[in-house]
Amino acid sequence: MKKTLATAAALLALLSTAYAATVQGTIQAVDPETKSITLDDGKIYQLPPEAAVDQLSVGANVVVTVDDTTGLVTSIESAA
Repeated sequence: MKKTLATAAALLALLSTAYAATVQGTIQAVDPETKSITLDDGKIYQLPPEAAVDQLSVGANVVVTVDDTTGLVTSIESAA
């Protein structure tokens, strides 16, 4: 019984964990209308509605973290 409960608790913890991917690249385009950026890999990354798009600039080398469940960017940091 204890083993079953421990396994169930571990599975629930795993399922509730947010998955995120990080991508490094150079911003090629910023679209304030759609709140998205395009990196030099050609992929378009969707920003959350509250994102300050005016602080992003083409040519900036960045590390982008994307929530795998929603597909939205959760953070953008300058790549050193």
